[in-house]
Amino acid sequence: MEGTAVRGRLTWQTATVTKITPETARASTIVFEVPDWAGHRAGQHLDVRLTADDGYRAERSYSIASAPGEPVAITVERLEDGEVSPYLTEELRPGDEIELRGPIGGYFVWDPATDHGPLLLAAGGSGVVPLRSILRDRERTGSAEKARLLYSSRSLPDVIYREELERPDPGLDVVYTLTRSRPPGWRGHAGRVDDALLAEVAWPTGQGPLAFVCGPTSFVEAVAEGLVGLGYPPARVKTERFGATGGRQ
Repeated sequence: MEGTAVRGRLTWQTATVTKITPETARASTIVFEVPDWAGHRAGQHLDVRLTADDGYRAERSYSIASAPGEPVAITVERLEDGEVSPYLTEELRPGDEIELRGPIGGYFVWDPATDHGPLLLAAGGSGVVPLRSILRDRERTGSAEKARLLYSSRSLPDVIYREELERPDPGLDVVYTLTRSRPPGWRGHAGRVDDALLAEVAWPTGQGPLAFVCGPTSFVEAVAEGLVGLGYPPARVKTERFGATGGRQ
């Protein structure tokens, strides 16, 4: 994963689960109370550590779903063969305690005070999680920067934060492309993101756009290469990639 901070400089903290909200049939947002949380930036992530009764430990990294100033939250998508995500999405309850370490990352972050230009956010599956943090920060700070989210999902029911993303916002455009199944009468985009779709959706380079791309490695590479091919300076295309499974589960 790109742009991570040195984990050895961070300490594990005990966090208490305060709320769990189902987002899709496989994904839930978990909100924590973290007494010693130093604050985070939009786009950062954190580590979760689980310890079994026999002492076995498992650690995973998850993007932070909440904006700076909001309670710390992550959104976890369950992987059927996952070691950590099934516990977090099926067994965890409000009041439970869990170990967190973070925030982590200084590259894949958006700062409304210094990062100017319209935002192009491209998400593959659960890659939408850190982009939601950016969108929430944009709203909370009253940023005048326009934003466009290109969201590639297997199907419409798999779209995480769908209700939130479809709230009226004159400064935000949301464009879906569905790769596996579409509802009857679907008039939106279908299939994977390609150069033609990017050319249709991407902000003109003359406006000085800033792009954030997050998702599985193949998605991130295709979108980043496509944007550079459209004339986006590589330094203006920030990427965060997952493994072959499409998540840090």
